[in-house]
Amino acid sequence: MSFAKVAAVGCLILALAVPASAQAPAVPDPLDPDAVLLEELVVTAIDKGPAWWRVSDADTTVYVLGAPGVLPKGQAWDQAVLERRLNGAHTVILPFNSVSVSLLSVPGLALQWVRLKGKPMEERLSGDIRRRFVAAREGAGQPAKRYAYKNELLVGLILVGDYRDSVKLTAADPGKTVARMAKARKIKTESRSLSLGPVLGQATRMGSAAQRACLEDALDEIEAGPAGARRAGAAWAEGDVRGALNQERGYERCLASVPGALNLDARFKAEQVAAIERALAKPGHAVAVVQLRPLLSQGGVLDRLQAKGFTVKTPGEP
Repeated sequence: MSFAKVAAVGCLILALAVPASAQAPAVPDPLDPDAVLLEELVVTAIDKGPAWWRVSDADTTVYVLGAPGVLPKGQAWDQAVLERRLNGAHTVILPFNSVSVSLLSVPGLALQWVRLKGKPMEERLSGDIRRRFVAAREGAGQPAKRYAYKNELLVGLILVGDYRDSVKLTAADPGKTVARMAKARKIKTESRSLSLGPVLGQATRMGSAAQRACLEDALDEIEAGPAGARRAGAAWAEGDVRGALNQERGYERCLASVPGALNLDARFKAEQVAAIERALAKPGHAVAVVQLRPLLSQGGVLDRLQAKGFTVKTPGEP
């Protein structure tokens, strides 16, 4: 498996997390920056189709489409509101869910990753964890040699990506659809890519207990099956925000424990806020697509914009 493919799967898991349960804990989880939702923003849409939030100042409105972390491939959704809001828009801000990897960004990173190669992971496992791993691998239709790495976090990350591919869950939409429609209308688009190198470097040095916890979380997600993601996708398409968020996300919390991951999350949010601020500086209107949980969480994108004095309206307001 190429390093680029490993990095691509890392993008999927770290930056495109499956939406979490809407039943947020009472206090923030220091290892899960999106654990607590701002309940006043979790509102069912009154328009037909997916939910939109509005951020505005005196002369500009940015219409924000909340996007789930993954959707079933081919998920149908009403695009009438999107088409209406693209008409006359001066900017479209695409999801900031892209990360890049440079082997030069972290000294010794390439050598560390070469050293992670080894026997197929299942040969290093025993008992129930081995049985679960083999079942998940076979369910994804992959050979044992695909997971010939020593690091259980890395193997869990690859396995979750393979599983999502096998059950036809995609992280590309709705951003891909919005990008295509914006291009057809010749609207300026904006997106961002951040380096995953430092996080990957730290992941190679995680202890065995932390690695095993992440592998078990990955297996939990796989064993739960795709039904939850499919229900959440259908809820999203109907503007049911709480239903769209109603999924567990143990594997994503596990990855958040990797040193550097929380800083990466904070940078993504800061970049998204800055992009929306730039759009608000130009009179008229713009469109943005932001992943649901970072959009609605305490300290998330809308929370930060409200703190800056911008007006935020929910999908339940006419």
